[in-house]
Amino acid sequence: MRSLLAFRKIPPSFLYRCLIHSKPFCSQSRFPSENPTPQVNGSASDENPLTSSSLAVANLSTTKPEHKDDEARVIDVLLDRRNNPESALRFYHWARPWRGGSFEVDDAFWVLIHILVSSPESEGRARDLLHRHVYSSSPTAMPRVLVSSLVESAKSFGFEVKSLPFSYLLNAYSKERRTDHAVECIRLMIELGLVPYVRYVNNTLSALVRRNAISEAKELYGKMVASGLLAGDKATAHLLMRASLREKNPEEALEVFKEAVERGAEPDGLLYSLAIQACCKTRNLGMAFGLLKEMKEKELSVGEETYTSVIVALVKQDKVEEAVRLKDEMVSDGIPMNVIAATSLIKGYCKNGDLGSALDMFYEMEKEGPSPNHVTFSVLIEWFSKNGDMEKVLEFYKKMEALGITPSGFQVHSTIQVCLKGQRPEEGLKLFEEYFETGIANIFICNSMLSWLCKQGKIDEAKNLLRKMESRGLGPNVVSYNNVMLALCRKKRLDLALTVFSEMLEKDIKPNDYTYSTLIDGCFKNHDFHNAWEVIGQMNSSNIEVNEVVYHTVINGLCKAGQTSKARDMLEDLMREQRVCIGCMSYNSIIDGFIKESRMDSAVAAYREMCGNGISPNVVTYTCMMDGLCKSSRMDQALEMRNEMKNKGLKLDIPAYGALIDGFCKKGNMKSASALFSELFKEGLNPNETVYNSLISGFRNLGNMEAALDLYKKMLKDGLRCDLRTYTTLVDGLLKEGNLILAFGLYTEMQAAGIVADEIMCSVIVNGLSKMGQFVEVVKMFEEMKKNDVTPNVFIYNAVIAGHFKEGNLDEAFRLHDEMLEKGLVPDGVTFDILIRGKYGESQPIGVESL
Repeated sequence: MRSLLAFRKIPPSFLYRCLIHSKPFCSQSRFPSENPTPQVNGSASDENPLTSSSLAVANLSTTKPEHKDDEARVIDVLLDRRNNPESALRFYHWARPWRGGSFEVDDAFWVLIHILVSSPESEGRARDLLHRHVYSSSPTAMPRVLVSSLVESAKSFGFEVKSLPFSYLLNAYSKERRTDHAVECIRLMIELGLVPYVRYVNNTLSALVRRNAISEAKELYGKMVASGLLAGDKATAHLLMRASLREKNPEEALEVFKEAVERGAEPDGLLYSLAIQACCKTRNLGMAFGLLKEMKEKELSVGEETYTSVIVALVKQDKVEEAVRLKDEMVSDGIPMNVIAATSLIKGYCKNGDLGSALDMFYEMEKEGPSPNHVTFSVLIEWFSKNGDMEKVLEFYKKMEALGITPSGFQVHSTIQVCLKGQRPEEGLKLFEEYFETGIANIFICNSMLSWLCKQGKIDEAKNLLRKMESRGLGPNVVSYNNVMLALCRKKRLDLALTVFSEMLEKDIKPNDYTYSTLIDGCFKNHDFHNAWEVIGQMNSSNIEVNEVVYHTVINGLCKAGQTSKARDMLEDLMREQRVCIGCMSYNSIIDGFIKESRMDSAVAAYREMCGNGISPNVVTYTCMMDGLCKSSRMDQALEMRNEMKNKGLKLDIPAYGALIDGFCKKGNMKSASALFSELFKEGLNPNETVYNSLISGFRNLGNMEAALDLYKKMLKDGLRCDLRTYTTLVDGLLKEGNLILAFGLYTEMQAAGIVADEIMCSVIVNGLSKMGQFVEVVKMFEEMKKNDVTPNVFIYNAVIAGHFKEGNLDEAFRLHDEMLEKGLVPDGVTFDILIRGKYGESQPIGVESL
């Protein structure tokens, strides 16, 4: 239409009528038609169509001038109508019609925008035009270009630079989800000192938070606050608090809340709710309850989320009773219990050991709602599993299935474990098989089952599970193989363990430190030194980073195998090559090895070397050294070790006191032993059976059975059980005193406790009875030993043979001699003295001296 107007002469009368009705010559505007707005200040251009402005329009309409001149004339008309924005808009649509989804954006456009924002009635037109421009431009116009155009046009044509058109531009970018452009627009407005509309700023901040650019949102807000132009409103505070909570920074959320209140913002329900949630996350329940009270005083509605946040926080701080009261308050406010609050309360009850209340809450959920969910069942299964309540665990498990909730790997594992530990392994195995077939059982559950099978000695079942795992694509991994190899080593089936190790290598499963530690330890315990060094060689060639634990396993194995010198050489090599950081454990093994080999001087040398290498001895080191020195009758050096230990701030433990006390008891120095016994109590320690046995044995050796029996009574009073050594020592001492009644009373007590007499106890009794001439009782003891599958030793046979010889039963005496030979016992000189010379001399029962 406009092309026709450009080449045809329009009659002046027609042009005049068009201007009177303010309709453009082109087709209807894209905007909805509106009634003409009354003139502002009586514009002359609408009163007289033959004014200069009208003539300018006539010239525009009848000729095709250069664009630059055309734009200048359009601007002149627009400026002439600046007090009538609607008229200016209609003229602009005629002069710059909408074509094919776009229109020209020149100075005339920006002049029109300034005119439109000057009147409240036409502000919306400016907003729509800017939105249409941003929407239709391709590529999207850059903010710096558009902002610059707005500023320059304002300066050039005498308009005030207002925030409104810039805010509308910001709004346009936000609506079109051009968030980066919107951010840039805000930054430019800050540079110009213009205050953006807070609603549009909030839209931009919200867009940043939605795309997880929270730090950028905070930075933008910080710049606005620092400029002093805008601090935001409650909606801004909502946004920033949510963003801070999303970033798990509740402290920052509370700062936003406090700043909003300080600026005079009246908190609404949402602001309070977010602040309370932040308080709960910072464990500031005092402030949370204070804000909750404020909400109620202001008659603001407290929502479900707010109540739930505080209930969960209370439970986390073990304030279950307060949480229950708040739950009741929530329900009384008409808010039904939700599954999060209920599950949290159940967990709180469980943590406090109140499983009954947890069950009540669960049954209440089943009856009145809400329906328990996956998390609820997880909490119940976990805690009832810890309590060993297998029946309840299975009940929860079945109810979960009935509700159509697929159990997680954790729940399956917990249920299986409680069955295995609760003496119902067949049910646990059945569950495992079921979930292995359905695919729920993962590698963790399979490895757990492998571990259980191995601990039960079910090696074949474990190996079968390994094969099934492989066929299902569930590994097996290095942990799986380690479980099986450890079980085989414990069962002393080292050959099979090494076979499994070879299979593992063939499947390209890389062994770890634990693999090598297990095999090396198994080899040394089985005295298979050849394979031990084979595994060590394989480990060294695999270029695996071996830690101290593996080398300690090697050193400890050598020491226990009686090759302590070799272990020390290896330790020296490791220290020299600095392949691994050697600690106290390895030296402790070497020191203990030398002591067991009765090489105390070597042990002392190793101790000094350890200290010289800057490795500090620990309590185990000192205890080991003191024990060795005491057994070597070097009590002065043992006491020096004790003093050195104290000077370094280390406290003696029960084994350390036990070593010193035993050393003094064996020396017959009961005064020093008793002093250490008293010191032990002052240090807050409680002696064990070993300490008591040393003291009882010491007093027995001195013939002080009264003191020995007092210790026996104290031992029982302290709740300790007497062991075989205790009873043997006491019976031996009492029989030596001729106290047969009390001796046999203790022996009867021992039998009632389920303790079976060993060879040493029987020897002690036989010796005592023989000296008292109680031959009939000796024979009874002899027969009782055979009945209990305890082979009598040479000392006991001699006593029985001597008794028969004295009774004139020579045939029985010689028969017992032959029986000795059949059992592989070698008669000694006492035996021949009895049978050949008829003489029975004094001898000490075997093993009594060690008591």
